[in-house]
Amino acid sequence: MKWAEGIDKLGITLYLMLCIFAIFNIYSVKADLGQKQLIFFGISLFVGMMIFFMRTKFFENMSPIIYVGGVLLLIGLFPFGTEILGQKNWYKFGGFTMQPVEFAKIGTTLMLANYASNQDFDIKKKRSLYTSIAIVAIPGIVVLMIPDVGSLLVFFAFVMALYREGLSGWLFGVIFIFAATFLISIAVNPLYVVIAILIIAAIFVFFNFYKIQGNVMYIVAIVLTVGVLSGLSYSSSYILTKLPKHQRERIEVLYKGEKAFRDTSGYNLLYSKTAIGSGGFTGKGYKQGSVTQGKFVPEQETDYIFCTVGEEWGFLGSTLLIICYSIFIGRIYYLAENQKSTFNRVFGYSFASVLLIHFAINLGMVMGLFPTVGIPLPFFSYGGSSLLAFSIMTFIFFKLNYADKNSLV
Repeated sequence: MKWAEGIDKLGITLYLMLCIFAIFNIYSVKADLGQKQLIFFGISLFVGMMIFFMRTKFFENMSPIIYVGGVLLLIGLFPFGTEILGQKNWYKFGGFTMQPVEFAKIGTTLMLANYASNQDFDIKKKRSLYTSIAIVAIPGIVVLMIPDVGSLLVFFAFVMALYREGLSGWLFGVIFIFAATFLISIAVNPLYVVIAILIIAAIFVFFNFYKIQGNVMYIVAIVLTVGVLSGLSYSSSYILTKLPKHQRERIEVLYKGEKAFRDTSGYNLLYSKTAIGSGGFTGKGYKQGSVTQGKFVPEQETDYIFCTVGEEWGFLGSTLLIICYSIFIGRIYYLAENQKSTFNRVFGYSFASVLLIHFAINLGMVMGLFPTVGIPLPFFSYGGSSLLAFSIMTFIFFKLNYADKNSLV
């Protein structure tokens, strides 16, 4: 059919596969939640169809309003939010809840794409750089104040989109080194991290001696970077002692082992690993997992849903799921790179990067490679807010791609 030309069939198929497989796994954990997720999926498909009937310029023109609305929803949590599991990041309406940070990600993605598509945008210029950082930082700061550390980490994904648009490799690297230095030095001796930074800096200076020679600003930049990273490394240990007990244990469990905290923060991870490991190569079978059916893992239908896949579908099913995610995310990056419009490209890169961060951290969390931070697995974890928000971004991008492929420009 002619109207279907330009619809990315591979991307849509992978989206449907992930959502449907997720419903089966959620149903295995809790049947009533599986039924609710099916309803959320139906709503998401309806909204997706509506998006395909909209004009593509609607998203570009409305991005400032959607962005401001998302930020206001986050701010509204302070007086009107409901605390669930120790975090006040939900709105509650009768029997339904809504997590506004998921929709703030949509607004930030649209607004960043809108700003980057301006003719005078040049990420190498200070005004463009500072404005881009401000677009991401404003909702990020509100999320930090809630606090929702998991969602805050996701906002680093937008740096990857800016890097594609010409963000300096120096600045890109420094941002991620800052984050990595903080996380690593929280649980190890900060002195070791400082020594490692100094060694890396010395090697860099050695191999770039001729470039650096005579360039005072270059040397100053290196010295300042090393100084700030060193200060961050030392301060992280102090910050760790000031964290709430449950947050501190979530970090320490990675280095001391989940058995040391088996009755507190290590409980989820202990049974998550048990479930995944017990699945073997082919799994125990649908609804046959003893850990899953025994309800041993709290929040197994949300953040820890992957351990259900590992137990019931085994290594084979887990690998196939990871492959599907990898192809889906890679497909979005590929399509984004081939867009004629800057708006489409930046939106695609931002969306793919948000998915990548969610995917990597969630899997790392359930396997003990990353602290428990409360990040859902896209399309897979139970929750209407998460599924609807990711579905909206999915359909917006495929609508933009559809318009791009049918454009005569």
